[in-house]
Amino acid sequence: MTQTAKRTPLAAPALAGSLIGAALALATPLIMQWEGRRNDPYRDIVGVLTVCHGETRAPMRHYSDAECAALLAARVETDYGRPILACVPALARRPHAYAAAISLSYNIGVAGFCRSSAARAFRAGDWTGGCNAFLRWNRAGGREVRGLARRRAAERRLCLVPAGTSA
Repeated sequence: MTQTAKRTPLAAPALAGSLIGAALALATPLIMQWEGRRNDPYRDIVGVLTVCHGETRAPMRHYSDAECAALLAARVETDYGRPILACVPALARRPHAYAAAISLSYNIGVAGFCRSSAARAFRAGDWTGGCNAFLRWNRAGGREVRGLARRRAAERRLCLVPAGTSA
């Protein structure tokens, strides 16, 4: 077996890991930008009790800025990043699309993302169609929301950055 053959199996997981890390590093500030941060519980646009950066599953109490950042960091990878890779494994090779998909799933839920036209297009290899499908998720409480439309446009722009380039 040649040296190249010996290294190839090890290089692929390392590359995938670095691409996933890049996606997580892109997704977190994107989510923070669009979710904003409120350290005390509040009701979101559709009346769901929320705290920090759109967190709905943590105990509703006052959080410090550091606690909010830690909640988000923990959720992004384990509750959103990993599960959406399970439904669209090819996202691991496209860090910008992966980051955009994490942001979308953070807002609509993993199940919503995995059933979405975006995920279906990605699984079919239609990356442009998948990115364009983000724009359909611009409603809350049955009505179009300008902030969601702007968020989806930003996610779409990030999603369309070709693999192997920087945003």
